[in-house]
Amino acid sequence: MYISELLAVICYFFLLTLIAIYSYKRHLTATDFIIGSRSLNYWLTALAAHASDMSSWLFMGYPATIFVAGLFNAWAAIGLVLFMFLNWQLIAPKLRIATEEYNSLTLSSFFESRLADTSGLIRLFTATMSIVFYTIYISAGLVGLGVLLEVLFQIPYSWGIFIGISIVIPYVFVGGYLTLAWIDLFQGIFLMLVIVATPLFLLSKLGGWDHLFQVVHVKNLSLSLFPDFSFHSILQIIYMVFGWGLGYFGQPHIITKFMGIRDVKEMKKSQYIGMSWMVLSISASTLVGLVGILYFQQGLEDPQQLFVLMVRDSFAPFFVGFILCGVLAATINAMSAQVLVLSSNISEDFYKRLIRKTASSKERLVVARIGILIVGFLAFFIAYAKISTIYSLVMYAWSGLGCSFGPLILLCLYWKKVNKYGAWAGILTGGITAAIWPYFNAEIPSMIPGFFIGLIAIYAISKLAQNKIPPSTLQEI
Repeated sequence: MYISELLAVICYFFLLTLIAIYSYKRHLTATDFIIGSRSLNYWLTALAAHASDMSSWLFMGYPATIFVAGLFNAWAAIGLVLFMFLNWQLIAPKLRIATEEYNSLTLSSFFESRLADTSGLIRLFTATMSIVFYTIYISAGLVGLGVLLEVLFQIPYSWGIFIGISIVIPYVFVGGYLTLAWIDLFQGIFLMLVIVATPLFLLSKLGGWDHLFQVVHVKNLSLSLFPDFSFHSILQIIYMVFGWGLGYFGQPHIITKFMGIRDVKEMKKSQYIGMSWMVLSISASTLVGLVGILYFQQGLEDPQQLFVLMVRDSFAPFFVGFILCGVLAATINAMSAQVLVLSSNISEDFYKRLIRKTASSKERLVVARIGILIVGFLAFFIAYAKISTIYSLVMYAWSGLGCSFGPLILLCLYWKKVNKYGAWAGILTGGITAAIWPYFNAEIPSMIPGFFIGLIAIYAISKLAQNKIPPSTLQEI
């Protein structure tokens, strides 16, 4: 183990611990833990929403696709930027107002109140889909941490993922939503500086843009977003843009950040800050993949390691540890947000709604923390099995969540006639389609059929069942 790298990592986590202590509230209620009592300012909201979005995918998964196939794969990032902008425009302000009106702490409790579902089925279906897909999502983050610690400290991969889950869980335990928001603010700024500065420094060191263009040409890779205008290329662009972008409408770990802002009038400020951060970070991540082509001209056995290996071989040991804390920051942000959402599903949706309706706030808090341990245990074993790449694991989980919840969120906010029967159908058809589609058609991203099948199911079943239940009394938001 290298002392300098370890010292940098220890210093970094010491800073995180100070932030956690600073933001800790002794008398923590379930409302504080899950949604921060809707007290976040616009800076915290912006960085919490965006930093919790970008996991190890930003440093490892996405640059690997650019390294392998060139700039054409940047259409995935373009789709993410476009649809995150739409998320801020279409979802953020309306959801913030609606969830406060219904006194909802989670998306599932909002669905239940909005659709007057007294059966508990919406909460059950929502929590089930969340547990399935978030466990896979969290395992992707553990894979990233395992690879990072294996390369950096030469420790076994299995110990790397164990250390990873041991890092994440305590921060969620300490203070929940508000603590994570302050950590997201610090880590969001830190990881953006790291991912912007590192490839620019390496590019200047390796001969600049001209040398990069020469190497890419020799390797027969494309630096164009439009290598040709064939029907197949246009179709691939559509698949990448919509296959990733549509998912933003249904990611609870991102959308719940909108619910915590203290004043909906500050949402625009959050949007400007968050979108600026996102464009800078994803552009820099694209550059990481391009610089990797220049750095590893003979190829790389595992392209997911390119950022870690470039940093390790190019900087002094202390700075290696310090820079690679950016990868830790991205991964911890996303995993912590995902674990927090899952814990609220377990405590609010399963335990309080279906098992013990009279559970006190303190009792639900204990259940939430037990849920965190269970989810971490399951995610550890998925990561240990190494069943897929970070990119593929993230896309599978992203699609499942987006198809399960995205159509329902949109219709709950924009269509008064949606009802609980349509919601049941949409959650199940969207989520199940996303889960099984990759096994039948690997070319078309499961997000596209799953999202629209879920949307159609909600609309059709709501129409067919409209005589069975009166329309919701939700006022226009």
